[in-house]
Amino acid sequence: MKISVGNDHAGFIHKDAVIQFLKQKGHIVTNRGTNSEDSVDYPDFVHPVAQDVIKGTADKGILLCGSGNGVSMTANKYAAIRAAICWEEELATLARAHNDANVLCIPARFVSEKTALDMVDSFLNTSFEGGRHQKRVDKMCS
Repeated sequence: MKISVGNDHAGFIHKDAVIQFLKQKGHIVTNRGTNSEDSVDYPDFVHPVAQDVIKGTADKGILLCGSGNGVSMTANKYAAIRAAICWEEELATLARAHNDANVLCIPARFVSEKTALDMVDSFLNTSFEGGRHQKRVDKMCS
């Protein structure tokens, strides 16, 4: 699977671990994030990830910032993006299964590295259930 990863300075804390985890699982990773804790503007790193998912150059996106809010708000400006803020593994699973989320937003200041990796794993290995959930997803952009 092709995964586009973006982060700001606060998300940098878990970015390298996420990228290494993805590569170990055999995924192709595009790093769209900053490579330090020097302050940056998160939208500058969200837009390329969202565009990768929309264009199909990435199957899914992963965004990391301090709270997850800024990256989620920015990504969800795109009609084709369904970005979900998750802070535990079950939420990442439900975001995929029930909402067909295509971008996982991780609040790096509020989760451990292990939790971040568990969420990434669940997010990428959970399929959308469709069925009763499909009509709800269809209404998101109508």
